[in-house]
Amino acid sequence: MTDAEGGGNLKVRLAEDLREAMKARDKVRLGAVRLLAAAVKNREVELGHALSDDEFVQVATREVKRRREAIEAYASAGREDRADIERQEQAALEAYVPPALSEVEVEELIDEAIAATGAAGPGDLGKVMGQVMDRAKGRTDGKLVQAKVRARLGAGASGS
Repeated sequence: MTDAEGGGNLKVRLAEDLREAMKARDKVRLGAVRLLAAAVKNREVELGHALSDDEFVQVATREVKRRREAIEAYASAGREDRADIERQEQAALEAYVPPALSEVEVEELIDEAIAATGAAGPGDLGKVMGQVMDRAKGRTDGKLVQAKVRARLGAGASGS
């Protein structure tokens, strides 16, 4: 337990990282950490309480995902300079999220979800996705899971 209200080990670490980035004059990391701190504060205002570490991780995961999407957009627009900055920010923010699941772990979650829900075809996509994403807790990309689940559930359907 920490002294901070509502747990907040990650919030304490965020404050320390903010100070460290300022001292080091690391502009990119400082910007990323400041944006995360603002997102955390906004979420606390929305919920009306200090974030637990799990809620903090959800916010951090959302920020990492935003960077990933920005990287794709900048890269496709030929703006590698901006994409590179987003990659650096993403790396700084990934320190606050649990490591991503391996492909094997994702496949196992999908297998378990299909067995648990009795999914038999494409119409069961939502049930399987819900269970997989709930158990993955933001540690995998939903687009990747959806593609794998579609392929698995659609395998028995006609391939037209």
